[in-house]
Amino acid sequence: MKRKIILSVLFVFLFCQYSQASFLDLLKDTLDSAGATKTSSGKIDLGLKEALNVGIKNAIHYLGKNNGYFTNQAVKILLPEEVRQAESILRGVGFGPQVDEFTLSMNRAAEKAAPLAADIFSNAIAEMSFDDANKILRGGNTAATDYLKGKTYDKLLELFEPAVRKTMSQYKVTERYDAITGKVKNLPVVGKTINLDVNQYVSSKALDGLFHVLAQEETNIRTNPKARVTDLLKDVFK
Repeated sequence: MKRKIILSVLFVFLFCQYSQASFLDLLKDTLDSAGATKTSSGKIDLGLKEALNVGIKNAIHYLGKNNGYFTNQAVKILLPEEVRQAESILRGVGFGPQVDEFTLSMNRAAEKAAPLAADIFSNAIAEMSFDDANKILRGGNTAATDYLKGKTYDKLLELFEPAVRKTMSQYKVTERYDAITGKVKNLPVVGKTINLDVNQYVSSKALDGLFHVLAQEETNIRTNPKARVTDLLKDVFK
């Protein structure tokens, strides 16, 4: 941008045959035009960040309530694959209620932890650059969500896990998981030990659910004028 301004000024100075007053007016117009471009870029950056923050707020509000995960088939946390393979056998030997309680407890823990992700997401969004914002604006309906996920997923997961671990203890998720895996190990037909970090499993699935709903929110903001709840969003996504 600075190089472009300098070249524009040199062009005016070397080739303009106008009076000094005209030269100064034209120089002012050149600089004002550059300033407008900078302002536009800043508005795009702020608009995208606001869109993500609005989307995250809506996603957390939706998922952070009772049954936010559990009754939404798109984000519901299911049994780990290793347990799912033995699910029919477990139910056949009367362990169905314990399986259902474990599934519910995982989703309850995720619902409880979801609001705790707000600050983590906000910090990640604040680090988005002007160049990133310009590319995202020209991208698809989930470009901002995809960017955020690609850039920060591992970091977010690392920070999110302690919050999930805390809520998991409230709903006895690990205790129920140990009971199920112990039962699987002792089943004659299966008879295998399941080695899975259940805290990481629930954390990753909970975070995947947040990104899924965030992508829906971003698409809604981009395609539905009624979802643009602030003047800045209306201006940037018009």
